Order: sequence, then C-alpha cells, then structure tokens
Amino acid sequence: MAIGPVQLIVLGFQHPEFHGEIIAELERLRESDTVRVIDALAVHKDAGGEIEVAHLSNLTKDEAIELGSKVGALIGLGIEGEEGMAAGALAGAEAAADGVEVFDDEEAWDVLEDIPNDSAAALLLIEHHWAVPLRDAVARAGGFRISDAFISPLDLIELGLVSAEEAEELHALEKGAAKA
Repeated sequence: MAIGPVQLIVLGFQHPEFHGEIIAELERLRESDTVRVIDALAVHKDAGGEIEVAHLSNLTKDEAIELGSKVGALIGLGIEGEEGMAAGALAGAEAAADGVEVFDDEEAWDVLEDIPNDSAAALLLIEHHWAVPLRDAVARAGGFRISDAFISPLDLIELGLVSAEEAEELHALEKGAAKA
C-alpha cells in the first residue's frame, strides 16, 4: 500500500474543553478511509514554558507498534530520550549517505516554540488517503509539489467564496477568538 501525503497539523487550545468531538471526527474520517492519524501528541505548556506530553492516537495496536512515536521524532521532542535521538540521527545520516535530502536546522519548524505558554496543543500527523490517486496522477504527468498552505478565510472574500461576515466568523474560529 502506498502511503499518502502526510501533514503535521498543530492545533492550539487556550482552555481546552474536550468532550470527545475531535476524536469522534478523526475516527469518522478514518472509517471513511479519508485520513489516517499516524500519530498524535497532546502538549501542555505551563506559564513558565515547561512542557508535558501525552501520546494520543486512533491507530490499531499493531499500527501503533509498527509506527512508534513519529510526531516526537519529527519535531525533535525527545520522548525516547538519548536512545531515540541517537536512532534519529543515525537514520538521518544513513538517508543523507544514500543521497536522500533531509531538512536542516534552517528549514526546521520549531513547533514547540510556537505553542504559547499557559496553553495546550494537539499535534496530529495525518496521512491523506484521499490524495494518493491525485498525487500519483500528478507524478505520472511529470508534476511535483512546489508548495502547499491553508488559505485564511479572510483571503476568500476577494474570491467571492464567502462574505466578509462569514470570513470574520471563520477567522475568529481558526484563531480561537470566537465568542462563546
């Protein structure tokens, strides 16, 4: 089975009020074979910037054993301690020796730094199953990904896809400023 495009999504929470809705939606997406959560971490950063981490996932037990803690490895969070860091460094060096280009410190995304103090974040490493046929068709046509990004709802006003009021509401939801 080909792996689909993989994306790391970081969602922030000022005062988390989890009621199971997020897990239920991720499970629905998994059941429809739209996405698969490869790994997920919940990170709490206290007022002083100290971090606590909890592992989350909707993988089966066998998938979890096979994949391990990928988010921690991807963002440099040493959940596996020095042994995990050494294994990651070795894998990166082997890939570079084989001609595989790996990112460096200049390209690194400091996800943990982006999480504000006194808040929480969910880090979701998601495989997009739906995108496999599209990616493969693009590759067969000689195409490749140059860039990707989520577009702000505010930018959709100019395109006529949403009204200014709708865009403001969506932007507020995305930025956590929605009125309760």
